[in-house]
Amino acid sequence: MIEYTHVSKQFSDGTVAVKDFNLVIPSRKITVLVGSSGCGKTTLLRMINSMVEPTSGTVSIDGEDVADQPAVTLRRHIGYVMQNAGLLPHFTVARNIATVPRLLGSTRRAAHTRALELMSVVGLDPAIADRYPSQLSGGQQQRVGVARALAADPNILLMDEPFGAVDPIVRAELQRELSRLQRELGKTVVFVTHDIDEAFLLGDQVVILTAGAHREQVGSANEIIEHPANDFVAEFIGADHGSRALRIRETETGRVLVDGNGRMRGVLVENGS
Repeated sequence: MIEYTHVSKQFSDGTVAVKDFNLVIPSRKITVLVGSSGCGKTTLLRMINSMVEPTSGTVSIDGEDVADQPAVTLRRHIGYVMQNAGLLPHFTVARNIATVPRLLGSTRRAAHTRALELMSVVGLDPAIADRYPSQLSGGQQQRVGVARALAADPNILLMDEPFGAVDPIVRAELQRELSRLQRELGKTVVFVTHDIDEAFLLGDQVVILTAGAHREQVGSANEIIEHPANDFVAEFIGADHGSRALRIRETETGRVLVDGNGRMRGVLVENGS
């Protein structure tokens, strides 16, 4: 479990990115932080692995303040996926994935074997193991990034706008892949996005934020869509906008997200079920 307790962050230029933020992130679920650019969601994410230190308050993992742990050790045991994959351009696919196991003491052979295993897990053909990032599509690069984040088998996976730089078709594929991985692996995932559709499709817990990381509403997709907490939330999720309005429809094959014109926007997956 991850917990924020009265967390604030003011940067050196005076910007207050986070003000008195409190939240419990449950284990083995996907929690999505969603809001407009500059609302503090990435700052909150980076506090978990001490890439950003709070000005006040505490961020704890299973009751232990992350500030009390060596930052390098902490980061090696928390998976991190960013928008542009962040792959090392001079390393092959397999070597990129094997980086963290090698840092943790695995032999070169064991790390390479682990890399090939993870390529299959994330839907990559092991035949491309010797290619370089520049030889991959955007979607393949993101899958490599996910595989690398999983290489040390972390309990926590941080994902900062991981699918924002790929086209809509690839993005939908990656969303489905993440849902599948979560059902199989059961990680504690913290996912940042500005896309409310993506938040509803992926999140067990969705946190809608405004400036200063102010919590406007926290809940499941069902709860937020059916009972927006205030006018801002209703506006943000498109509850009053005709064709943009989102709602959940029960079908014979499960729950789907549809817009005001009845078009399906995605399938709601019961993560962890």
